[in-house]
Amino acid sequence: MTALKVSTGFNLPSSSSSDDEDAPLPFPTALPRSDFLAADFQPAEYLSSLPQRHQTLEDLRSELRERSSSISAELLELVNNNYTAFLSLGNDLRGGDEKIENVKVALLGFRRAVEEVKSRVSARGNEVGKLNSELGGVRSDIETGRKMLELDERLSDLEHRLTIGGTKKTEEDSPFDDSSDEEEEESSGDDGAESLVGSSPGKLAAFVRDLTLIELLADSLGREMPFVIRAEERIIKCRATILIDLGNALKEAKSAGPGGQSRLLKYLGLYRTLGAGQDAVVALRAASR
Repeated sequence: MTALKVSTGFNLPSSSSSDDEDAPLPFPTALPRSDFLAADFQPAEYLSSLPQRHQTLEDLRSELRERSSSISAELLELVNNNYTAFLSLGNDLRGGDEKIENVKVALLGFRRAVEEVKSRVSARGNEVGKLNSELGGVRSDIETGRKMLELDERLSDLEHRLTIGGTKKTEEDSPFDDSSDEEEEESSGDDGAESLVGSSPGKLAAFVRDLTLIELLADSLGREMPFVIRAEERIIKCRATILIDLGNALKEAKSAGPGGQSRLLKYLGLYRTLGAGQDAVVALRAASR
């Protein structure tokens, strides 16, 4: 067989002798598979790099076809193997159902634990809210008790100063009585005040102020409270006593003429503070007779 010259640069050896031409060509080695795995593999350059390869063009083509067929077969086998593995993936995962179930159980347990914690926190929050409400109620009760004690103390003090139901207290025994200073200051400004023996405007003003504070305390506690209802009778007696003293003092100031005008106006102001305008009219009419 005569060797063909490959157009890509294969130069077949030649001989001047006819015997050399008929001599068989050296058996070429198989093309290394690694040559085809290069990332920058170029067919034309690769063939040009084989100038010393003694092989006919047909044999080279045949070898390349065989190599291509071999690669195609390997590729097909690789695809089939992977495809079979893909198809068996579901079967391989069947054993994971138990693990998935275990994970579900663990998640459900965790969720239940979280719900229990939330429930305890909510219960504790309700408990704290209830305790705060009770504390507010206790503070309110304490404040109410303080007002009740103050009401009773002020009312008892006013009763003693008005000599209602007992002997008269001395001034140092009364923590709420500051009428002495007012009496002295106001008496010094009254013309002819020494001749008047009735209660001074300062003293009566202290009574009126204390009675006003007592009534404000009673209103803050609530007039419907049993304690206030029981104290109402005492308050009424104190008010009536003050009005009697105020009426007597007004009558005396009225009869004193010009010297009692200053006191007369102050007494009328106390009537207005008590909201007893009608009683002032009655007292004035009685003093004019």
